[in-house]
Amino acid sequence: MTAKTPPMISDDATIPWNLPLRPRYVFSGANLVDPAKGQVLENVTVHLYDGVVKSVNGNPKEWMDDSTTIKVDLEGKFVCPGLIDCHVHLTAVPGKMGLEEMKNMNPSVSLLRQPQVCRSMLERGFTTVRDCGGALFPLKQAIEENVHPGPRLFIAGHALSQTGGHGDMRGLLDNHECCSGTTQGVGRVIDGVPDCLKYAREEIRQGADFLKIMGGGGVASPTDKIENIQFSDEEIKAIVTVASNAGTYVTTHAYTPQAIQQAIRQGVLGVEHGNLLDEETAKLMAEKGAFLTPTLITYATMARFEGFLPPASAKKNKEVLEKGLNAIKIAIDAGVTVCFGTDLLGKLHFAQSREFGLRRQVQTSLEVLRSATVNAARMLRQDKFLGQIAPGFAADMLILNANPLEDITILDIPEKHVLATIKDGRVHTSRWSKLETDLHRIVNIA
Repeated sequence: MTAKTPPMISDDATIPWNLPLRPRYVFSGANLVDPAKGQVLENVTVHLYDGVVKSVNGNPKEWMDDSTTIKVDLEGKFVCPGLIDCHVHLTAVPGKMGLEEMKNMNPSVSLLRQPQVCRSMLERGFTTVRDCGGALFPLKQAIEENVHPGPRLFIAGHALSQTGGHGDMRGLLDNHECCSGTTQGVGRVIDGVPDCLKYAREEIRQGADFLKIMGGGGVASPTDKIENIQFSDEEIKAIVTVASNAGTYVTTHAYTPQAIQQAIRQGVLGVEHGNLLDEETAKLMAEKGAFLTPTLITYATMARFEGFLPPASAKKNKEVLEKGLNAIKIAIDAGVTVCFGTDLLGKLHFAQSREFGLRRQVQTSLEVLRSATVNAARMLRQDKFLGQIAPGFAADMLILNANPLEDITILDIPEKHVLATIKDGRVHTSRWSKLETDLHRIVNIA
């Protein structure tokens, strides 16, 4: 009796998350929002193929011979570059009522929920996010390989903190002593120049795109005051040296002028939060080309949910909330490049889009949109690929039913105004009957 030859296993079965080739899209009749020039170009045709923008108002010969081209008349709807959130924490997933419960969540539980957080960000129109502590390379890799839908990820790995600093989540009565390099959720606790060198290199080795330090006190951490300065000059300089040698940069969690100035003078190029910024410090930041990423919505949302923060953190939250808007105005007046961030934790992720409305109190609609597109792309060192709809740029864009340059607060309500999110040349989400999503998997076992 002759044995049957077993069936061949195709590559699609070996890697079942592979997607078919991207469709070719031609969107005509579009109003193209250009945040770099601050204008809207009318009746534009945008051609997307192979994950990039092939042309804007290009020659139809580029696509006329391709029978698979998907042509869509946008009928005057607006196309806008995909949004970039420069400060998120994907490990801080929903599922718990308050901050203390969230800190104690099992890491595996968090990891399994992170794809849901990523998918919801895409639905709001965020095609790129910068994780400032906690998200690790396997998640980034899974998104890049289409295992899960999600924004492009730029990750810091674990944020670097001193003992007792903003990344040290032990309470006052916790007598457990952290050994060098101990990781706790979003952070890694290290002390001294040798450990700063070693573990900064370790984060780079494990796939960090940039490094983040905890340069001052924070709201969520239990034992450090907002006004605390944390790492020494020598420790910060060591971390900056590692980043520079690897061709990247360091950003710092800092609220006060003292903490910000210390970091900037040691070569740090980014400031997260910065709510207590003053004119002198803003001028220094502008001179050094440093970026500011405010995160107003996290303080406003934490204040709304009674009991989300423990009492000590709630008191600190009130202090920084009241001064955050003024810090943005000071930064803009000094010429600092301001980026868009949210820093939402746990059950508060739903409020991500509401940062736009808060910013509008002190910025124009154009300034806010630039903070979430061209400014953010510059900070990510992706200004030739992200943040605009132009030939050679990533095919990351939104289809909107209103003009964000007239009223940026339309982005506060993505479920009403974001008709579709296109990332890497694929329609990831659509609320519009004329455009279907195209994340269809085809598995053939031959």
